[in-house]
Amino acid sequence: MKIMHIKAEIEEDIIPAIKKNLANIPNKIGLLTTVQHISQLGKVKEFLESKGKKAYTGKSKKTSYPGQVLGCDFEAANSITEDVDKFLYIGTGRFHPLGVVMYTGKEVMAINPITRETRTYTKKDTEKIEKKRKGALLKFYSSKKIGILVSTKLGQNKMKQALKLKEELNKKGKEAYLFITDILDFSEMENFPFIDCYVNTMCPRIGIDDTIRTEKPMINIEDITELGDNR
Repeated sequence: MKIMHIKAEIEEDIIPAIKKNLANIPNKIGLLTTVQHISQLGKVKEFLESKGKKAYTGKSKKTSYPGQVLGCDFEAANSITEDVDKFLYIGTGRFHPLGVVMYTGKEVMAINPITRETRTYTKKDTEKIEKKRKGALLKFYSSKKIGILVSTKLGQNKMKQALKLKEELNKKGKEAYLFITDILDFSEMENFPFIDCYVNTMCPRIGIDDTIRTEKPMINIEDITELGDNR
């Protein structure tokens, strides 16, 4: 099946909000946004640099534009973490700025281009998520029966990683089961009460935002690879 991706942008002038918060923007700032507001980054970068600040945009192999972040990819931020003091995120919602804090350790100033409201996200905002994540990791290492969630969606399919993980878990005496789906229905997970813990290879936000929708602990596959699964 052929897939056509169409960029849908929201035309909102973000510069007035940037001017209002200029005093809180450090001299070395990383610029991030989603595709809906990507056309704003050039204007923001030009404005900030006219005020004597250095504005950076990183790039991921998975995205089309510098400074673009996805729900499942924060490499645009990771690639410039050492160059900046803080990140400036242009967009709505809290998932992306929280993700950037978690994956880089840097604070994120988020400016809503629609309402022009501003909020800064810090490590304190991710403490609850990190606590839940660590608890789920402990459960994963002690679990005997593990479900591995795999997406069939383009850009989210990690079947190779899932199969490799299944093989590694089996070698360690654990029972691993693949759950392959296009759209994850949390209610369906109730049909598999024998599963002790789930490993999410789909969109990482499922393992961060949505674990409350299932009673079983869930970790992202990145959690294992980041820490090193040597247990």
